Parts: sequence; C-alpha cells; structure tokens
Amino acid sequence: MYALLITSLLSTTVSLCHGACSEVDSDTEAVAGKGFKLGCISCKMRPEVEASATVDWYFKAKGEADYAHIYNYNEEGPHIVDERFEDRVDWNGSKRSQDIQDASIYVFNVTFNDSGTYSCHFHRLLTYEFYEYQSVVSKVVHLKVVAKATRGTASIVSEVMMYVSIIGLQAWLYIEMVYCFRKISAAGEEALRESANAEYLAIASESKDNCAGVQVAE
Repeated sequence: MYALLITSLLSTTVSLCHGACSEVDSDTEAVAGKGFKLGCISCKMRPEVEASATVDWYFKAKGEADYAHIYNYNEEGPHIVDERFEDRVDWNGSKRSQDIQDASIYVFNVTFNDSGTYSCHFHRLLTYEFYEYQSVVSKVVHLKVVAKATRGTASIVSEVMMYVSIIGLQAWLYIEMVYCFRKISAAGEEALRESANAEYLAIASESKDNCAGVQVAE
C-alpha cells in the first residue's frame, strides 16, 4: 500500500514539474549574422484554469517612433506580417497547445537593422466554470545587435534567477510530498488501530456471550 502511495506522489510531482512555468527575461544582445531567440513568457496565475491565447509581436526600429506589426501566432499557426522578417522568423514558444505561456520566437541571420524594441502581446481567454475572462499581457525586449558576442549582466542574472526558481519549486514540491505522505500514513495507522479495537471488542463480546450460554446449559 505504501509503495503504491509513494509511486502516486512521485508521479504527481513529476507532472507538476513538467507543467511548471517560470517567467525569465529575454536576452537583449544579439550577434550580427547569427540566430537569436526573442524570449517572451507569461505564466498564468492559476495553472488549473483552462485557457487559450494568441500572440502578436511588434517591432520599433532604432530611431523610429511607431511600432510595426511583424508576427502573429494563433490556432491556425504562425504568420509573418512584416516583409523585413520574411523567412527569418520561426516560432519557438509553446507547442501542441492553445494555452500559450511561452511566446518566444527565433530570428535567423540577425542584422544591425534588427536593433530596436520588440513587444509581444498575449491575448488570453481564461475559461472558468460560469464565465470567461479576457486579458492582455505585454512584454518588451530592447535588442542590441553587436559584431562580437559579450555576455551582459542581465543575461547572467536571468540565468541565475531561472535556476533559483527551479530549485525553489523542486524543494517546495518535495516538502509537500513528504507532508502528504506523513499525513496519509498517520491516517492509515489510526484506521488500523480503530479496526483492531473494534475487532477486539467484538471477540470479547462473543466470548462473554459464549460463557453466558455455558452457564445456562449447566
């Protein structure tokens, strides 16, 4: 019984780990001539709530005043809107799900003209039992294109925070698993004690009745 319980708890832990979402900032420095991932993550506050989302990316080149719509991703798939990015952008976010929480894209063959500000927008529909709620979440990435790679402080801090978040989540899940196991184990032992007491009382009562029957027969 305990082996089955432990297996079930471990399966739940693995499932939660796989479904975990952590909002990590995008890198902001790309190297000319190479590929670059524009990160954009927006986690739901309540993972158990069903949701669907579409994503739009906008770009404002360095020195320009307005944003241009460059990319869209919805239930029908990806669509490159701006010809400047034709055949140079690929979806790098959530796959096989309309519940998009990672809207990252990958830009091939980055040029100096790609420097500027990128903005991604999540249009999310949350489905509750009796109603639906629409929300819009936006993230901004300030991209700088350089000739040679240099690792910035923001990149190092983001990576450290990502690992800290993962370790913290795993520690919390382990504590929850141990707590649940001990609670269920205690409840099982209490049930066994109650069952043993009830069985003892039943045997004692039966013995008393048998003694009384023998006395009457004499």
